[in-house]
Amino acid sequence: MSAAGDRHDRLQLAANPRRASARDTEKLSRLFAAAFLSDPVFDWISRSGPKRAEGLERFFYWVLATRAIPFGETWMAEDASVAAAWLPPEAPASPGGFFEQLALLPMFVRLCGFPRLLRGSAMAEAMEKNHPHAPHFYLAFIAVAPRLQGLGLGGAMMQATLARVDAAGMPAYLENSNPKNTRLYERSGFKAGKSISPRGAPQLVPMWRQRRSERIANGE
Repeated sequence: MSAAGDRHDRLQLAANPRRASARDTEKLSRLFAAAFLSDPVFDWISRSGPKRAEGLERFFYWVLATRAIPFGETWMAEDASVAAAWLPPEAPASPGGFFEQLALLPMFVRLCGFPRLLRGSAMAEAMEKNHPHAPHFYLAFIAVAPRLQGLGLGGAMMQATLARVDAAGMPAYLENSNPKNTRLYERSGFKAGKSISPRGAPQLVPMWRQRRSERIANGE
C-alpha cells in the first residue's frame, strides 16, 4: 500500500473511533506513555533515566483503568494509533480524599522519583485549583503514536470526539502542556488562558471551548 493510501486509511480510523474498553487499557497506556515521553510538563515532573518510560506507562494505566475508561468517553482508532481520554461532566476531576490519594503514592513515586515528587504534587495542585467548576467535558489526554504524528490523526480524532461534546450541548476544557499542540486546539475552537504552572515549571495553559450554541451566537 502507498504512503498516501496508508495515511488515508489511518485518517478514516481516527475519524471513526470506537469506545475503548478495559481490554484496551494496556495497549493505550503504551500509546500515551510513548506520546508523552518528551512532553515538556511530563519531562519536568517525571524521573529521568531509563525508568521514565515504565513510570509513565504505569501512570497512564492507572488513569485509563480507574479514571477514564470506566466513564465511557475514552475513544481510540481501531489500530490504536491515536486515542483521546475524555471525562464527562459527571466524572470527578481528581481522585477522592486524602486516603485515596495516599494509596496512589507508590505510583507517583514510580513516575516522579523522590527528587521530583514535590514537582508532581505542585503541578497536580495547580491543575486542581484552576479546574473549572461549571459542568463540562474534560479532555484529560489525547495522544498520537510518535511515528505517525504530523499526519492529521490528532485533528481527526479531536473532531470526532468533539461532535459528541456538541451533541450533548456542553463546553469543553483541557490543559495544554505542549506549545506544538496549540494550533490543533485553537482550530477546534478552544481559547487559551494564562499559564497555571507552578514557579519554575514549563507552561501549562488552560483552554476552554464554549458550548456550540454560544459559539454560533458569537459568530464563530
